[in-house]
Amino acid sequence: MLKKLWGRPVEFLTEVKGELKKVSYPTRSETIGSTSVVLVFCVIMSLYLSVVDSILVWAVAQAIY
Repeated sequence: MLKKLWGRPVEFLTEVKGELKKVSYPTRSETIGSTSVVLVFCVIMSLYLSVVDSILVWAVAQAIY
């Protein structure tokens, strides 16, 4: 029983090690490129949402008064 209990975690860790060997990690330039795209997208979206928010605030203020 103890051997069976001990064997399962060992088997799991052995399989994890095998799967990690199959992983292809991005290169430094790919990582920098992807990060740049995400940051530019976040800046563009924040500017867009800021403009939309300002327009909606103005529209609501006009509707109230």
